[in-house]
Amino acid sequence: MKKLALRSCACLAAALLAFPAAAQNADTLQKIRQSGSVTMGVRDSSGALSYTLGNGAYVGYHVEVCQKVLADIQQKLGLSKLDTRYQVVTSANRVPLVQNGTVDLECGSTTNNLARQKDVAFAVTTFVEEVRIAVKANAGIHSLKDLSGRNIVTTSGSTSVQTLRKSERTNGFDLKIMFGKDHADSFLLLESGRADAFVMDGSLLAGLIAKSRTPGDFKLVGEVLSVEPIAIMLRKDDAPFKKAVDDSLKQMMKSGELTRIYEKWLMQPIPPSNTQIALPMSDSLKAAIATPNDLPMEEYGKK
Repeated sequence: MKKLALRSCACLAAALLAFPAAAQNADTLQKIRQSGSVTMGVRDSSGALSYTLGNGAYVGYHVEVCQKVLADIQQKLGLSKLDTRYQVVTSANRVPLVQNGTVDLECGSTTNNLARQKDVAFAVTTFVEEVRIAVKANAGIHSLKDLSGRNIVTTSGSTSVQTLRKSERTNGFDLKIMFGKDHADSFLLLESGRADAFVMDGSLLAGLIAKSRTPGDFKLVGEVLSVEPIAIMLRKDDAPFKKAVDDSLKQMMKSGELTRIYEKWLMQPIPPSNTQIALPMSDSLKAAIATPNDLPMEEYGKK
């Protein structure tokens, strides 16, 4: 009897020790309500989707969308004030920082795919990206086949790596793939001539070109390599928080607010230098707004 009691106590102690971490990960709304704060994951060089103005200021399409979501959550929770903290993430650390609770929602340029869905959850799609090729305008490169044997840069930890490997296997190309630590670093490799092409999300490439010192020296060429749904990343198995985020996004889609925010950041001049990305909304994104969904990239690939 005594041994059974000791064993029961030990099991209870273990359960109690495990509970706080599990509870924190499983109930983000409660965490926000109790702390009066939330941490948004942002990128500092993800084109018009998420970038920094310096001095801790972060802006962009996905940043503004998330700010609106958090305003709705603040109202839902009845909080008089919600302190939003910004945590810069990279392609390499964004998933772990969401998993471990450092970041509550990641608002950069993350592709929703089956591999990531094993570790995190995604809100409904708010951007549909086309992976493209950026080159120097005078390079004589017109498509992916022209890059066989040449140096191609993509950003470490991005889905473009898998896209390039698949193209290499399917077409028998000899692609010499380099990795930039972030998007700005990748573009620098192209700009400096150390890479012949930069393969990445078209919106990011267009934004980096527009903000470069000599935009006319670069262009997007060739075929669309893949179509990828971009979404706000959340902790896995937190249904109440996902529902709150999705409800806010669906209302923005229904009211036309999401389209207005898109046009502000992708079609109009944006700070700090009033550059204009001029990237019209794709038919795929229009469809995702008309019928909200959180389908992974693999499902988009079947269309």
